[in-house]
Amino acid sequence: MNGFTNWMEKHFVPIAAKIGSQKFLVAIRDAFIAIMPITMAGAFSTLLNVFFRDLPTEWGWTGFVEAMQPVITVNGNVWWGTLAILSMCFVFALGYQLSKVYRTPPLAGGLIAFASFIAVTPQSIEVTSEAGEVISAWGNLNWTLLDARGLFTALFIGFFSTIIYAKLMNRNITIKLPDTVPPAVSKAFASIIPGIVAIYLSGILAFIVSSLSGLSIGELILKYVQMPFLGLSQGLVAVLIIVLAVQLFWFFGLHGTNVLGPILDGVYLSATAANNSAYVMKESFEYLWTRGSFDAYVWLGGAGCTLALIIAILIVSKREDSLAVAKLSLPMGAFNINEPVVFGMPIVLNPIYFIPWIIVPIILTLIAYGATAIGLIPPVFNAVPWIMPPVLYAFFATGGNLIAAGVALLNLVIAISIWSVFVIIANKVELKEASGSEE
Repeated sequence: MNGFTNWMEKHFVPIAAKIGSQKFLVAIRDAFIAIMPITMAGAFSTLLNVFFRDLPTEWGWTGFVEAMQPVITVNGNVWWGTLAILSMCFVFALGYQLSKVYRTPPLAGGLIAFASFIAVTPQSIEVTSEAGEVISAWGNLNWTLLDARGLFTALFIGFFSTIIYAKLMNRNITIKLPDTVPPAVSKAFASIIPGIVAIYLSGILAFIVSSLSGLSIGELILKYVQMPFLGLSQGLVAVLIIVLAVQLFWFFGLHGTNVLGPILDGVYLSATAANNSAYVMKESFEYLWTRGSFDAYVWLGGAGCTLALIIAILIVSKREDSLAVAKLSLPMGAFNINEPVVFGMPIVLNPIYFIPWIIVPIILTLIAYGATAIGLIPPVFNAVPWIMPPVLYAFFATGGNLIAAGVALLNLVIAISIWSVFVIIANKVELKEASGSEE
């Protein structure tokens, strides 16, 4: 065990630390964090309509649904202004964060990225007239390229346009005004030339791609990059690799979910939003496993299912130090904040807890993935605040599905059982150490 730990510390941890601090990955992560109010508002509106429209409709409460129609309509408006245009929000946030990386005016960077994204989005949609004729209506944006399905395009165009803007700004290819001009006006004028170049190059790129392929950049990326990539992410092996990587990062003291944030959010959050759109449009779910699936069934109380560890310690531990840490960590662990127990026990580099730290999340993943795959529970389609307590998280993330909540509860019980075995082992190790010190 010591040899493995030393090897990992020498070769794995430095690479992981570099990944976690890589400026472009940090910008992507921070951009996703920045749009959390948007995703949460959209998810909340969807959840409300589950209880005001969908479930009552299933139960035959038509009178209640009619009475709640104004609220249902408002929720639809909120969804339209949030999740339906998620990519537009994200590309602005990405441009803003990337501009901060290059130490250029971030607001201008966000606006330029946003404008560039709109410039590459098709300006017309096909509609069917009353006569049955398919015509092209100009001056319309297709929302199916603006929601989660446009995130990869937003990622590409956000980088493309913002880096051009930032490079030109840093090379002083700008309009320079006298020092007497107010700084806000001077910054705005300085951004004109870089902004024009970045937006025009995006528009030219969109024209070239459309002329050569007959598809827009968004359609091309969606068809040949995003869909295949998301498809690969849905395999059980891919999901287990993500879970294992997060656990290993945490074991060596690195925030695994933050290190892998660009993948977790860029890939699996896209799947969540796509499932949400499918639910709203009453279509079949596209993806089996989404970002919320990890939190709903695997990371109960945080990575490693540490809420189960806390409960196991409170039940079977005889060590006063462990009991003290568990009692202090329980209120935060109930809301998925696991740093107190991870660093207080500690879990980091703890050889006794390494095995359950790895195998518990893997077992929980296998159970939840299997239950979703066979149709016992629906895929997670609703984004829920990460501080939502376990079990309740699964209930709300699946639109009020009681069986999903039951699977989460079952996983928690299984995790407590496994953790308890190793807590008992830790008790015996403590007793041996104590007796050895007395001698």
